[in-house]
Amino acid sequence: MKTSNKFTLARVLFAPVFFVLYFIPIWTGNPLLAKITAYILIPMLAVVQLTDYWDGHYARKNNEVSDFGKLFDPFADVMLNLTLFICAQHSFAKDLVPAGYMPVACFILILFREFSMNFLRMVAVSNGTAIAARKGGKVKTVLYITSGFFMLAIESVLRLQINIADLLPILKAVAVVLFVICVFLSYLSFSDYIRTFSKVFKTKE
Repeated sequence: MKTSNKFTLARVLFAPVFFVLYFIPIWTGNPLLAKITAYILIPMLAVVQLTDYWDGHYARKNNEVSDFGKLFDPFADVMLNLTLFICAQHSFAKDLVPAGYMPVACFILILFREFSMNFLRMVAVSNGTAIAARKGGKVKTVLYITSGFFMLAIESVLRLQINIADLLPILKAVAVVLFVICVFLSYLSFSDYIRTFSKVFKTKE
């Protein structure tokens, strides 16, 4: 496997690991595990997000840019981001954040968008075109990551049992606003892909 694709694969493999680490304290109700995960979730996610830079860097450096990589990279991003958003709907501090940080409606809309985008990529591939990430898609991904880190920062503080009761309503509101903007940007970039590749999506006779 090419070096660039190995970094991409790391994001795919990390997604279920992150999911389990996030939810173990919630499943067990163990405050010690909650504190341990509070210290490791953000650093681990930061390292894995860096693989998105590294795979692109080595793909260009080693001339490993390929149609497979153009499909594998966004697939890995979707796997990781959707996992993060599922986590955002739950909190160890259930009494303080009973409904999580991300509205379910935002998650469903993003899920529909990502599945639809994946379908369009498959249609394009069947017509001989691999759709690489465009600027709008990259901006959307940056906001996905920003929203995820913001949510994790709040959750980590709560898992450490630091009292932020006075600030929590404001922080939760900011998180919701960020996720709503994620939805808006995801569909804005989706419309850009459709407009740009509209001819490719037409089934050949």
